[in-house]
Amino acid sequence: MSVERARLAPEVFELPVERIRDGFYTDAYFNHARAALLASGADPRVLMQVFQRNDAVLCGIDEAIAILRLCSHGWDELDVRALYDGDAIESWETVLTIEGEYTRFAHLETVYLGVLARRTLVATNVRRVVDAAGGKEILYFPARHDHFAVQPGDGYAAHVGGAAAVSTDAQAALWGGSGIGTIPHALIAAYGGDTVRAAAEFARWAPLEMNVVVLVDFENDSARTALEVARALGPQLWGVRLDTSGDLVDRTLGEEDDPALRGVNELLVRAVREALDADGFDEVRIVVSGGFDAERIRAFEERGVPVDAYGVGSSLIRGQNDFTADVVLTGGRPSAKVGRRHRPNPRLERVS
Repeated sequence: MSVERARLAPEVFELPVERIRDGFYTDAYFNHARAALLASGADPRVLMQVFQRNDAVLCGIDEAIAILRLCSHGWDELDVRALYDGDAIESWETVLTIEGEYTRFAHLETVYLGVLARRTLVATNVRRVVDAAGGKEILYFPARHDHFAVQPGDGYAAHVGGAAAVSTDAQAALWGGSGIGTIPHALIAAYGGDTVRAAAEFARWAPLEMNVVVLVDFENDSARTALEVARALGPQLWGVRLDTSGDLVDRTLGEEDDPALRGVNELLVRAVREALDADGFDEVRIVVSGGFDAERIRAFEERGVPVDAYGVGSSLIRGQNDFTADVVLTGGRPSAKVGRRHRPNPRLERVS
């Protein structure tokens, strides 16, 4: 017996429905094409087919459906079939079809393709680092690297891709979660650069259910600072986060400015782990951040570097995963441009 899969309700996306329906976000030539068809009295019935060119983790489908449902000129007259957010897809695989009179949805192509491109990019990037981490938690930290308006959809895509947590409440809004975070450098600076005091005051404030994670690179002496914080907080300390600048060699590793020792590296992680273990703090986790991507995480894991979780930022929102839409049937007859053709996909399910 098949299990019915759920889709997000259209309302959760809080779309600017009237502006989308009016073509405000649409490439002008789609608006012009629709206007020309309406002026001529033509209203051909077409099958629109959507695909992309990579093996990927699909996301943005529910948002694309919401756009069609709320912003088309006649949702009830359309036959929409789609895969699901989180589906693994192959190059050229059809992920969405829209059948109906073209003027009902011609003005939406720019918007739903953009949604699919962005969300699939994020979900796929996150899945790659999740796979590289081999079961260790990936914390999604790119909020500061992009416009705040993208956070809800990107956070959902990160969730679909397998991220264990996101850093803002907006990123968690679509799936009902909340943002998490460590003690920031700014709080340490606000306490005059005293990491231990900042950590103690933060822990005094923190709700019992919060995992207290402290940045320990403020003085560029991570092993010493980690031990001081662990001694001060005791069992309240869930973990320490290493975030040493890529321009610096942490003093834990000596005073020599060796480029190979700059930033967060294997030797630094091992040194902090050994210092904590030697002082009886073997339950304190180590979170690392600063320039991590799938390749770097995979290298850490292959070498058995004792990391418990990875904070990953801008690499998760970089790259491209473009989608294309083609009219492949008009009036039931083939009408795709040369090089394209109707590609039926039995995995598609009709959207009611």
